[in-house]
Amino acid sequence: MAPQGDVHQNATHSGTIRIEHETFGDPSHPAVLLVMGFGTQLIGWDADFCRMLAARGRYVIRYDNRDCGLSTKLDEHPVHLGDFITAVTSGEFDQALAMAPYSLLDMARDGVDLLTKLGIARAHVVGSSMGGMIAQKMAIEFPDRVLSLTSMMSSTGEQEYGQSTPEAQQVLFSPRPADRDGYMAAAERELVWASRRYGDAAQLRALAAASHDRAYYPAGVPRQLAAMILDGSRADALKALNVPTLVIHGLDDTLIDPSGGRRTAELVPGARLLLVEDMGHDRPAALWPHLIDAIAEHTDIR
Repeated sequence: MAPQGDVHQNATHSGTIRIEHETFGDPSHPAVLLVMGFGTQLIGWDADFCRMLAARGRYVIRYDNRDCGLSTKLDEHPVHLGDFITAVTSGEFDQALAMAPYSLLDMARDGVDLLTKLGIARAHVVGSSMGGMIAQKMAIEFPDRVLSLTSMMSSTGEQEYGQSTPEAQQVLFSPRPADRDGYMAAAERELVWASRRYGDAAQLRALAAASHDRAYYPAGVPRQLAAMILDGSRADALKALNVPTLVIHGLDDTLIDPSGGRRTAELVPGARLLLVEDMGHDRPAALWPHLIDAIAEHTDIR
C-alpha cells in the first residue's frame, strides 16, 4: 500500500482542487476507483477491505472527495445547512442553486481527473451512497473512462425511490458535537441505518475517532449535500447507459431504501442487482468476502 498518493490538481471556477488519495496493490493490475459517500473520508473504505480487493488482482484507489478529509475545502463558499434545506423543501430551487458552489458533475470530474493524474486511461468505478451517485455521473458523462460501474447502497435521484426513514434522516441532519468524545458518542446514532445483525457501536466510535483526528470538517457537509440534491433525476441518462453495471444494496438499509438500488438496476440496460441480507447502509466485515467476490467478478473486464 502507498500510505499517501500524489495529489492531483483540477482547475475549476472555485480555484485549484487538491484530491488526497491512497493506493493498494500493483499499478499494472486493472484499476478500481472507490468513491466514498456524503461527508465521509476515504477511511470509510476500510484499509483491510481495500487490501482484500487488491489481493484479487486489482489496483485499488480510495480518495477524499472535495470538501472532505485532506482534499481541498471550499471555505470561501459557506453554505448554511438549515437555509439550504429550507430553500429546497419550499421549492425555491433558484435560491438553492445559488448557494451551491459546485455540482455532482464537478465531483465526478475530480475522480476522472485523479485517474488522469495517475496515468490511468480507464478504471472500474465503485461508489457507495453519494459516492454511488458520483460514480453514476462518471459513467454517464465520461463513459470512455469507465470500464464498469458498481453502484452500492445508492439511488437514481428520483424522489420516489430510495427515501430515508424519518429516523435515519433525523440522524443524518443532526450535527455531532465538535469535541472528540462527543463526536465519537454521537456516531452510535448511525446504528439506525446499520446492519441489524452486524451493526457495531464500537466500530462506529472507532471510525469517528479516526475521522475526527484525521480531518474534522463539518463545514463541507452542506456543500456536498447541495451538489447531491441539486443533481436531480439521472433516470433518463441511466436508461441510455452503455457501461457494465452491478448494483449492490443491503436489505437492512434505512438511509437509502433498497428501492433505490432496485430502481437503478431496472433503469440501466443489462445491470445486475445484488440484494444483500444482513447489510444496512454499511459494509460489515462479515460480508466483505461476499462483496469482494461480487466486485472482483464484475471487474473481470480488461
